Amino acid sequence: MAEKTNEKQFVKEVADLTQDLPRWFTDVVIKTQLVDYGPVKGTMVIRPYGYAIWENIQNELNKRFKKCGVKNAYFPMFIPESYLKREAEHVEGFAPEVAVVTYAGGAELQEKLVVRPTSETIICNMFSKWMQSYRDLPMMINQWCNVVRWEKTTRPFLRTSEFLWQEGHTAHSNEQEAREMTMKMLDVYKEFAENALAIPVICGRKTDKEKFAGAVETYGMEAMMLDGKSLQAGTSHYLGQNFAKSFDMKFLSKEGTLQYAYSSSWGVSTRLIGAIIMAHGDQRGLVLPPVVAPIQVVIVPVAAHKPGVIEKAKEIEATLNGLDVRVETDTRDMSPGWKFNEWEMKGVPVRIEIGPRDIENNQCVIVRRDTLEKEVISLDNLATIKELLDRVQVDMLEKSRKNRDARIKEATSLESIKEVCDEGCFVKACWCGERECEDKVKEYAQATSRVMTEEDCEGEVCAICGKPAKKKVYFARAY
Repeated sequence: MAEKTNEKQFVKEVADLTQDLPRWFTDVVIKTQLVDYGPVKGTMVIRPYGYAIWENIQNELNKRFKKCGVKNAYFPMFIPESYLKREAEHVEGFAPEVAVVTYAGGAELQEKLVVRPTSETIICNMFSKWMQSYRDLPMMINQWCNVVRWEKTTRPFLRTSEFLWQEGHTAHSNEQEAREMTMKMLDVYKEFAENALAIPVICGRKTDKEKFAGAVETYGMEAMMLDGKSLQAGTSHYLGQNFAKSFDMKFLSKEGTLQYAYSSSWGVSTRLIGAIIMAHGDQRGLVLPPVVAPIQVVIVPVAAHKPGVIEKAKEIEATLNGLDVRVETDTRDMSPGWKFNEWEMKGVPVRIEIGPRDIENNQCVIVRRDTLEKEVISLDNLATIKELLDRVQVDMLEKSRKNRDARIKEATSLESIKEVCDEGCFVKACWCGERECEDKVKEYAQATSRVMTEEDCEGEVCAICGKPAKKKVYFARAY
């Protein structure tokens, strides 16, 4: 009787992905136990299955960061309000989202404390204490932490009042090094998105309207979701000397003169989990890329009550463990069909089915989550599952890339920009460089500029106003 109750709960429908992707997303993240809602509006509790994805993202990025010479550190989450006010553009940009502590320890604070929305101010303040001469540079650190931005409209992973992220910060002796670091980290993010998350991304410089508050230039990484909307998946900022001058980040140069340092910052967040869900999912639920999937292979015993079935499943598990595969055997007292549905919804890349007849024939059934294709393999060939996981990873990227490329269209007028967005596509259009035209696109087409391309616009005109074009831009509706 208990099993029937569980089955009824499990088969409860989620929203139709093709009709309402945001609703489908919310249904799936709750149903697969990635998150739950926190007691404070706009916050989320990341449950073990969801946090395991984040841990794998951390592991993959840490390997890449450390190859670049970046070291991990940690800085306080409380920042004196005066720090934020030192960089005028920065404080103006973050003021609407800032949470402030005014009372603590039973008394009103002499100076208000900002709950970390980002850490440029406090890290630059520390850099200024640590740098004496050019020999101390470059300084390259990263921290994994939480940040708070008081959002009005929230959705788990995509936009919450508190979220987890990494933020890298560097200080350099010259402009060229700082610019090179900015672009290097953008390339690191792109490679990671494609090879770890199986998400093809479009990278480029943001317009001045969309750049990070306090940056000289911001570069973004945009991912297309299943409904053709964009999700900003990461950013890298060239900060120039803006924060250095605000926080007296000076060093003694080789020539014996005091110089301001040049800096960069860059970050990705738990929003990446949202990107994975909305770039790969289907009506059955999650489809997770093997590199970051908490469980890469699940083994489901069939007729588990019969002698030798559980034992054989555990043997397979031990073999795969030895191949460094993240594997789990589901021995719960539920029907195999119920388990198949649940693990498909949870997006486990590969499922192995093993029953008495399979054992007699020295074989097992393998099911790919991304294609739902089944095949029978010999138990002597379990090592090929490692190769299968690699193939799933590559195939998921290729599928996502084909979908993205088919949904990028050119537009030559404001009307056609809206039409393309209505179709669920990214728009590539020429732009004069004026903020007024960006605002018109947002007002008329409900789309924003995502990143600028490196394509030559010579001889072409702005799709919005008809004046000579300066840049070609990707416009899209976005989460």
